[in-house]
Amino acid sequence: MEEKKWPGPKGMIPEPDRNAADANMHNRRYLDQLLVEMRVIDAVEPDLTLHLFGKTFSSPIMMPAFSHLNKVGITGRTPMQEYALAAKEMNLVNWVGMEPDEEYASIAEQGAETVRIIKPFKDHEEILKQIAFAKEHGALAVGVDIDHVFGKNGKYDVVDGIELGPVMFEDLCEYVRAAGDTPFVAKGVLSVFDAEKCERAGCAGIFISHHHGRLPFGIPPVIALREITEVMPETKMKLFVDCSIESGYDAFKALALGADAVSVGRGILPGLLKEGKDGVIAKVKKMNGELSEMMGYTGISDLDEMDPSVIYKL
Repeated sequence: MEEKKWPGPKGMIPEPDRNAADANMHNRRYLDQLLVEMRVIDAVEPDLTLHLFGKTFSSPIMMPAFSHLNKVGITGRTPMQEYALAAKEMNLVNWVGMEPDEEYASIAEQGAETVRIIKPFKDHEEILKQIAFAKEHGALAVGVDIDHVFGKNGKYDVVDGIELGPVMFEDLCEYVRAAGDTPFVAKGVLSVFDAEKCERAGCAGIFISHHHGRLPFGIPPVIALREITEVMPETKMKLFVDCSIESGYDAFKALALGADAVSVGRGILPGLLKEGKDGVIAKVKKMNGELSEMMGYTGISDLDEMDPSVIYKL
């Protein structure tokens, strides 16, 4: 098919890609342009063990911070409970997004080590209340979706009839203080600018993400990850990454570039909705195998040996 063109100041130029605002398209393109060097002499079967916030997990592949999957299935459980059960069975970190307290409690009861992510409600007292509730229910960590502030109209967003609002630096400091001994994670960091503010506020971790495309034309999180690790090489914050992590190969690239762990969302969704817990477990087992394959071929024996020098940009 002939490429469409349109008039420009220097003659006819290609028609703009109407899908280019979808940040997920750029995630996939960029991840696929990252190639891997092979280092097999002295390579051994790798150990995927993750040490995080004083706990030990079987893999750096984590559950996503899904929300609103509340339709009860044939098992009598919701998809939120099903993937929490998968996390429990596989000893993975579980994340939960916007849910009322009673729903969060039903998910936490499945027994997985769970991180609760709270929306940036206009009512900051509600954020503090939900932080306290998560702590009472043994949350591994708590956090706020700092990237879910604006809607498509440029106004503060409204979700399920609840008004959201800005996250000021002083607010972030207050949330960290409210979390106390429970680690606090800022989810939705996509720049060194915000990462440095999160560090100053005392965050224990940041989730490098654009929330599966909330920001039109958003840079791939792995680009922001590389920038953050280069500018802040001594940071003590844990660095998590999501968005288009669909395979163990994608996970390896993010981990090699400096992520401590990665979250897989859309990748587990088909199996979760069709087969529940078992579908999630099957997907993560496949990803673990792919991740081990890549670590083996690059001579990386465990997560502490992850090395960005094995990654090349096409």
